[in-house]
Amino acid sequence: MLAVSCNVLQLCSYQTVEKLHNIEKIAKKSENAGKKKCSPHSSKGLQLATADRKIKMIEPFGNQYIVARPVYSTNAFEENHKKRDRHHKTFLDHLKVCLSCSPQKAKRIVLSLFPIASWLPGYRLKEWLLSDIVSGISTGIVSILQGLAFALLVTIPPGYGLYAAFFPTIIYLFFGTSKHISAGPFPILSMMVGAATVRLAQSFPGNTGSSNNSTSNFSSVDDYKVMVAASITMLSGVIQLALGILRIGFVVIYLSESLISGFTTAAAVHVLVSQLKFIFQLTVPSHEDPFSIFKVLYSVFSQIEKTNIADLVTALIVLLVVSIFKEINQRFKDKLPVPIPIEFIMTVIATGVSYGFDFQGRFNVSVVGKMNPGFEPPKAPNVMVFQETIGDCFAIAVVGFAVAFSVACVYSLKHDYPLDGNQELIALGLSNIVCGAFRGFAGSTALSRSAVQESTGGKTQIAGLISAIVVLIVILAIGFLLEPLQRSVLAALALGNLKGMLMQFAEICRLWRKDKYDCLIWVMTCIFTIVLGLGLGLAASVAFQLLTIVFRTQFPKCSTLANIGRSNIYKNKKDYYDMYELKGVKIFRCPSPIYFANIGFFRQKLIDAVGFSPLRILRKRNKALRKIRKLQKQGLLQVTPKGFICTVDTIKDSDEELDNNQIQVLDQPIDTTDLPFHIDWNDQLPLNIEVPKISLHSLILDFSAVSFLDVSSMRGLKSILQEFIRIKVDVYIVGVDDDFIEKLNRYAFFDGEVKTSILFLTIHDAVLHISMKKDYSTSEFKPSQEKDGKIDFTINTNGGLRNREYQEGKSSAVDRPPVVTGVKAECTRPTHRVLWNKCEERYCYNTLYHYFKLNYAFELQCGIT
Repeated sequence: MLAVSCNVLQLCSYQTVEKLHNIEKIAKKSENAGKKKCSPHSSKGLQLATADRKIKMIEPFGNQYIVARPVYSTNAFEENHKKRDRHHKTFLDHLKVCLSCSPQKAKRIVLSLFPIASWLPGYRLKEWLLSDIVSGISTGIVSILQGLAFALLVTIPPGYGLYAAFFPTIIYLFFGTSKHISAGPFPILSMMVGAATVRLAQSFPGNTGSSNNSTSNFSSVDDYKVMVAASITMLSGVIQLALGILRIGFVVIYLSESLISGFTTAAAVHVLVSQLKFIFQLTVPSHEDPFSIFKVLYSVFSQIEKTNIADLVTALIVLLVVSIFKEINQRFKDKLPVPIPIEFIMTVIATGVSYGFDFQGRFNVSVVGKMNPGFEPPKAPNVMVFQETIGDCFAIAVVGFAVAFSVACVYSLKHDYPLDGNQELIALGLSNIVCGAFRGFAGSTALSRSAVQESTGGKTQIAGLISAIVVLIVILAIGFLLEPLQRSVLAALALGNLKGMLMQFAEICRLWRKDKYDCLIWVMTCIFTIVLGLGLGLAASVAFQLLTIVFRTQFPKCSTLANIGRSNIYKNKKDYYDMYELKGVKIFRCPSPIYFANIGFFRQKLIDAVGFSPLRILRKRNKALRKIRKLQKQGLLQVTPKGFICTVDTIKDSDEELDNNQIQVLDQPIDTTDLPFHIDWNDQLPLNIEVPKISLHSLILDFSAVSFLDVSSMRGLKSILQEFIRIKVDVYIVGVDDDFIEKLNRYAFFDGEVKTSILFLTIHDAVLHISMKKDYSTSEFKPSQEKDGKIDFTINTNGGLRNREYQEGKSSAVDRPPVVTGVKAECTRPTHRVLWNKCEERYCYNTLYHYFKLNYAFELQCGIT
């Protein structure tokens, strides 16, 4: 069937002679390709351009195109086009590939496990070394200060933060795939580790007065907290390593951008609240249950009169200066050769002032204190901690990887190099395992630290190696110089790094304009995390996000489609003005998968679209049929060649009996084979038997957006189709792919009632098929009716019966175009004559007649002989 489309609304109004001549050229090409008569009973219909495969199927001219092809059902398409026999790999096939070995595969595995081996041989020493040295020194200074500051979030002595800034950088150098991120402490992870550490530290004898085997070996609560933090870090690393080895790094996809943004913003609020006790220098008890943030705020403001003024003033000055210079660095980043190291400058000044004026002795400020040079020997983790913090460790592992991978993706896209998510998991896992063994705490990457490494000219992880050397110098030699530094200064530096996260509150307005579901996820994630805490908040946020996905698929926005511009384009009929809807045809679209949770919603939306319940119509018709059959058997309904005579005015029957006791019988297909007449359910029935009348004869279900069905939905869908078919409404399913059809066949979806012939390639194919089918059935006498002498009747509008054996000279009761078998059509338009003369059969005339009527809306001027 020829289909014509265009990118303008008035597609079918060819007003100029040039366009008509172009159509004529296409038709002549089709005619010259090979003349082929069409049979009235041919399943392929009109084939104008398929005789010669070398002819172009799409002939463009201007901004329009013409497509010549048959009307395809899925069965007809498979008959004309042979499918390839494809071998789908099984689990054993994939296992064989994984277990196979070759020199190339061994080399590939080594390079993937040690990415440094792939880029280090090509390192440009003269071009990159100086840039990496400058970047490494700048990043190392920032790492030192952030390590000290973020150690306060873990509630352990600041000196251990230097270990967390050193070991991850060294390990990531060998195993990481990103060239620009700086591995090390991250405030959100530090806060999560600190929350779990505080919860376990409450069982320490000095806090609760109780004692157990896991706490009796530690001389102070700080030592116990260090052990807990290190154990949590190691377990988090083991989880990340296992996820990477098992190649299931895709777990991070369940953390959407909106969820991560809301979570990090809420975590920044937790960081802000946790640092208030250092800024005010107050003794605040630790809380780790839901609503803990409000308890901390209550403790802070209830003791506000005990604030240490020296700590408060110092912290505010440092925070103000750092914020101003960070803004300067941001605004003039293109003009500055390197960012101003304001954190380092303020740390040097604050340390010197604190030492010179003896703030600790004069104002009783809290300082960093004793920093032991060198490293502590590695120690095994405490297994008892593993048992109590497995949930926290999994959350730390996932969040750490999500943040690091997100930052790495930004720089990989900017500098055009590949990333391996599973290898990133392995790198971060090994970093945390080694760091935990040497009494560090969990890390990922800090956004500000990675930005410093990239913006100062870092080309590779050699910059990370230089930054680790800077940290190493402090650990081994000059760490004692930081002993007079106030902890309030470190708290101010930590808060200075939260600006970007706290500014994410502006995301609410942007997300509200773009996607309200994402905005809701952001808001609820932030609320859950603030109220419930980091661990429970993250779990609740992921559950809520998955719930929104279920909600969106459970209640899809179904729509009724109509033809626009009388072309092959179908859109929601509520959205456009120039819409054409074929009489008696409904096109229903479902834009989501159909499964057990939304099959009921799908059914109700379909009933609303067609305007009636097919099951109710079926039951009404079966009840009416019982009454008619009862009248006939009792001799109360007498059939004559001119009508019928009914000898009663009413019939007594119990509707309740039919509804309650015969409900299963009423759901069966309508069987009228035992009656000597055919019942027209849309006409008035005898004895005022009431049956709802429907004008719908065809229903098209657009499943192009339905990706899958489950067993429950298949059963429900088949029931829906059977209900429509049993009330003589033809149902067609369009737009499904081959895998979808294969699954339907596998579950024995099709049978003698629901057949594979209901499947069509496109909506337009189904519409044209319906149009040809209805036009053919209403415009030709059936041979069996012309030859068979059996009397056939139909109930007419006045309740009588009409003989359906047409006599000579009588016209059809159906309004239809006059068609006689074996006609030869003549057309006054030369463009149409080419197509008209291809067949003298009546079927082809009907095909062409409806084709021009539907697709072009031409006023046909044809003579019938």
